[in-house]
Formats: sequence, C-alpha cells, structure tokens
Amino acid sequence: MPVFASLEPPVTLASRSPRMTAPWTGPFGGVPPWDQVEPAAFPAAFEAAMAAQREQIGRILAEPGPASFDNTLAALERSGRELSRVRTLFEVHASTLKLGVMPALEAELMPRLAAFQDEIIQNGPLFRRIEAVYLAREQAGLDAEQQRLAWLLYTHFVRAGARLDAGGKARIQAINQRLAALFTTFSQNVLADETRLYAVIEREADLEGLAPDFRAAAARAAEELDLPGRWVIANTRSAVEPFLCYAAHRGLREQVWRAFVDRGDLGGATDNKAVLAEILRLRWERARLLGYPTHAHWAVEQEMAGSPEAAVALLEAVWRPAAAQVRADVAELQAIADREGGGFAIAPWDYRYYVEKLRKAKLDLDLQEVQPYLQLDLLREAMFWAAGRLYGLGFAPVEGLPLQHPEVRVWAVADAQGRHVGLWYLDPFARAGKSSGAWMNNYRDQETLDGPVSPIVSNNSNFLPSGPGEPVLISWDDAVTLFHEFGHALHGLLSAVTYPSLSGTAVARDFVEFPSQLNEHWLHDPELLGRFARHHRTGAPLPAPLLDKLVRAATFNQGFTTMEYLASALFDLRCHLAGDGPFDPARFEAEELGRLGLPAALVMRHRPTQFNHIFSGDEYASGYYAYLWADALTADAWEAFLEGAGPWDPAVAARLREQVLSVGNTRDPKAAFRAFRGRDVSVAALMRKRGFPVD
Repeated sequence: MPVFASLEPPVTLASRSPRMTAPWTGPFGGVPPWDQVEPAAFPAAFEAAMAAQREQIGRILAEPGPASFDNTLAALERSGRELSRVRTLFEVHASTLKLGVMPALEAELMPRLAAFQDEIIQNGPLFRRIEAVYLAREQAGLDAEQQRLAWLLYTHFVRAGARLDAGGKARIQAINQRLAALFTTFSQNVLADETRLYAVIEREADLEGLAPDFRAAAARAAEELDLPGRWVIANTRSAVEPFLCYAAHRGLREQVWRAFVDRGDLGGATDNKAVLAEILRLRWERARLLGYPTHAHWAVEQEMAGSPEAAVALLEAVWRPAAAQVRADVAELQAIADREGGGFAIAPWDYRYYVEKLRKAKLDLDLQEVQPYLQLDLLREAMFWAAGRLYGLGFAPVEGLPLQHPEVRVWAVADAQGRHVGLWYLDPFARAGKSSGAWMNNYRDQETLDGPVSPIVSNNSNFLPSGPGEPVLISWDDAVTLFHEFGHALHGLLSAVTYPSLSGTAVARDFVEFPSQLNEHWLHDPELLGRFARHHRTGAPLPAPLLDKLVRAATFNQGFTTMEYLASALFDLRCHLAGDGPFDPARFEAEELGRLGLPAALVMRHRPTQFNHIFSGDEYASGYYAYLWADALTADAWEAFLEGAGPWDPAVAARLREQVLSVGNTRDPKAAFRAFRGRDVSVAALMRKRGFPVD
C-alpha cells in the first residue's frame, strides 16, 4: 500500500531510513521500495547514505599502491549506491507527490546534497588519484570505454572546481548551496501558481467550441475542487493548450492564457523575478571562478555545439525562415478574424484559435476530429508495437510491485529472445503535488561493472483522467509528447555499457534529445495509426482521408512552433551571456524579443519566471537550444530510414540501436552519429522537415 505525503503520521527518523538506503529487493534484480518511503525519514536516510559514501571514498584513499583504474575509477563508480537509491526515491516523490512535508524537506535537503557533491569534488587526494589515472590512460592499456570514463571523471572534477585554491573552493561551495536553494524556490513557486490559479467557468454557453470529452474533463476537475455544476480549466499545458485552440470565448481565452504565461510573475510570495536574477548572477560568478567568460561558455563547452556562439548561429539561421513563415501566417489569421468581424489585432491568446481555423480552411483538418481516435491505452500499445518491430522488444504488464501512486503501472521489457531487459513505469495523470509537463526518469541505470544490472525507467505525464469506465483521450500534441518521452525511455532501456556513469541517457545535452525526437516520427506512420488509432466508441480505425490530412499537415504551423521555441532558446543563451549587472527579467525579455523581431501575436514558449528548464536546475541552463540541435540530427537520421526500406527498415534500426541507443556516453556523440549515418549531420534535413527553404 503506497504512502502519501499528505497522510504522513509522525515517525521516528532513524526507524525507517535504513530501508530507504538498502539494496532493492524483489524480482527483476530488485525494485524501488515505494511501500517503504516515509518522507519525514528522508533527512536521516540521506545522512546515512552520505556517510556510507564517505567511508567508501576513504577506502579508495587508503589504498597503499599507486592509483589505477580499478582501485580508483572503478571503485568510485561502485561508491554512492546508497545515495543513488535514496535520491531516486526522493526526487520521484518530490516531482510526483510534492505534498505535506515534501516542499520543506526539498528546501532543506537540496543545499545539503549540493554541499556533499562539492565535498567529493574538492577532495584533493581523491582528485590527484583521478588525475593520475587520466594522465596515464593511454599507457595503462585501458580499453576505449575505460578511457572515456577516465576523461569524463577528470574533466567533471576540473570543471567543477577541483583545481581551485581553498578560497575559490569555499566560494564555489557557497554558490552551489545557494543555487540549490534558489532552484527549489523557483520550481516550487511555479508549482504553487499552477495549483492555485485556474479558470472557473460558470455557464455552459461559455464552453462553445470545446469538444464533449474536454468539457467532461473540466467538469470533473470542478467536482474535485468542490465546484459542482461548473467547469475548471487547470493551469497546466495539457488543459490550457486545447482550451486556447478551440474555446470561442475570447475573454476566457485571455484569462486562461495569462494565468499560464504569468506563472511566477504575479508578485507576492511566489514571484520568481528576484529569484532568477540571483541565479543568473551566481552562475556568472561561478563561471568566472572556474575560468570561463560566462556560464554559457562553461555549459556548452562539452556539448556537441562546443560554444554558445555555435548554438546561437544555428538558432538564428533557423529564425529567419521561421519568422518569414510566421509573418505570412499572422496575415492569414488576421484576415480570418477580420472576415468574422473581430475588430482586433491577433493577440497571443488568439493565435492557436485562429490557427485551427486556418488548418481547417487550408487542409480541411480539425484536430478535434482526430482526438476521439487517440486513446491513451492504444497509443501506449502502439509504442510497444513500434519498439518491438524496430528493436525486438516485448512489454508485459507486471502486477504486485510497490508503487508510489495507484495510477502508476509497470511493464517488464524483454528482448526478442525473451531475456529480461528492464522495467518501464508509466505515471500518466495530472494530480495535486505533481510537477507539470512530461519527463523521463532513470530509477536505476544499466551497467555490468560487477555483473548485469538491468535498467528501470519511467515516463511521467499530466494527462486529464477520464470518467469511470471511459477511455482516456489525448490531443495530437500530447500523443507526440508521449512518443517523445518513450524515446528517452528506450534510450535508457537499450543501454549496453559497463559503467553506470556512461549509461543510457547520460550523454551530451544536445544529443540526449536526439533519440526522443526521432521516436516521435513513428507516431506519424500510416501503418501504426491504421492499427492503433481507433474511435473510442465505435472501434473504427482512423478514416483514410483523415489520416491523409494528418500526413499532409506535417509542416503546417511550423513557423509558430519553431519561433516560440527559438525565442526561449535564444533568451536562455543571451541571459547567460549578459554578465553580472542588474537583471530585470521583464525588460531583458522585451528588449531581446524586440531585437529578434518576435511578432506581437507570439510569446516565448517558456517565459522567464516559469522557465523551469533553465531556472529549476543547471541541467538545461544555456542548453535549451539542445532541442533544435538534436532535431537536426533527428531529421537527418529519419532521412536515413526513408533512403532505405522505409520507417521500419531493420538494417537502419539495427544500426541506430548499435551505434546510438546502446552506447550511452562511451563514445563522443559526433562519432556516434557519424557511425550511424556514415557522415556528419546535414542541417538541410532540418529545413526540409520544417518546410523551410534550403539554401
């Protein structure tokens, strides 16, 4: 029986913490013990786990002989397993059940964990041993994977400040702890605004344009808030975007849009403007201490782009054709609004609504006609079917495992010979205390250091649940996201490496999105849709004319989609290149978008005060450009299938698995792509994919 944060009884901290750090038991090499999680016990569990890793590192330093790969790097890979286990439990709980004591615990523990990571990085004797192995890597007879690990660990320590003097190390540690606290504050503020801000619709007439299934979901959301007889539009993307696409009531569209884009920008306790300004200043100071001009230079150095200038160059190259397309589209949208007697200029809360009218006029396609055929359960089976056809994987449901929430389900994954590959968890629905959006988690990384360890991964979404006995219907955009995140899961599941630090998705930020974005393409395959896009009431397949319209609409509205993303990606890089002066987010946003020439009918996909990608952690900071960089790889890779026997070409799929999906970070990503494609990436494929002219 899972335990929920909002229902926690008082506990003795020491009583349960060992169970949260202990090796996982049960089938499949052990599974996460969600039935043992008690949030109030996390502090004690983390203390026990950190103490265990300190002891393990102490044993490495006590080795009497010279540093070697086995007694230093391999031993370091084995250390910290207790911490990895408890951190998995904590981070999943914090992202999917941030209730009760969890927000306070997150604020308390994240700086402590940052300090512990710095304690390891700043351990001089440990770094000297790592450095000795790295410098002797070619003479020591290490294989290619071992040399890659030596490079990775050495450069990670150097880039994190291992070579700084005592004063520099102390300041880095203070900065990292403060940043950890600010990241937590930022993300919690966004979640608070998502939870407390929602639109309540009193009259059914105001639902004009919305599909019956969406209305029913809004009515259920109102009932959950004790608002019977009304309709609630939750402040999450899965609810907001369909509303903006189809709601005829312009005033309500504006209300819903403003609540969503102004998260973290409303003044008061949840305002993020000062938070993000301090984050930027501290990142700049840290980069300077580490010897880099800006945080952007530090962040992009080891990515495929290599420099922020290269990343900006790609973004701006795509901006020009996207802007031209948007200008043409806005003119057409305005003409539609004018013909209808609107008497207003197209605003951001109008764009999606009139785009759907334009889609209908140009392509005779209404995506609301498609949604009745997009059943979540069948689309999940479609992903399984595609993974089986491409990579020989089979998925079997597993019952009886501990779960962090009753809505979570689990599948065991096997290869074509029936051998166990890993476990896949799915947590599909929005709920109180769950972060918005969609993401993939690694619960356990694949490795073979001391014997085979199978991966455990999860996909997490925020779909709107259906009524009792009714299938869950999702939008076309949500279906694309479902396939995207499953691509990340496949990357983790198909890993075949020795060392956990090199496993699965532990690759360059602008490479990790390549497998996920590539996996989106199979959703558009007519054969897959013919099998799995079935009407939720009649069971009839998606009609061939409707399927043909979907295929023909592949490049429709790409200007808007590209430009709202590019605005966010360029803002991310430029705000991290701006230096340490006073930072006014609203002014910087306005000036940057004005410089770019963003039309008034568009805004950034993620406005600064709710831009969790870059301000709730360091992972994507100066790295949001990665989605476009990876899409260049994606477009070129997809053309490899089309140049062969088509989307299901077994030879190309085998090459993708062998050269990309299975190798993790054991080789440079450019070399991995070159091994798959036979050459370096061509940006021309990206332009063709988006329907832009190729120079």
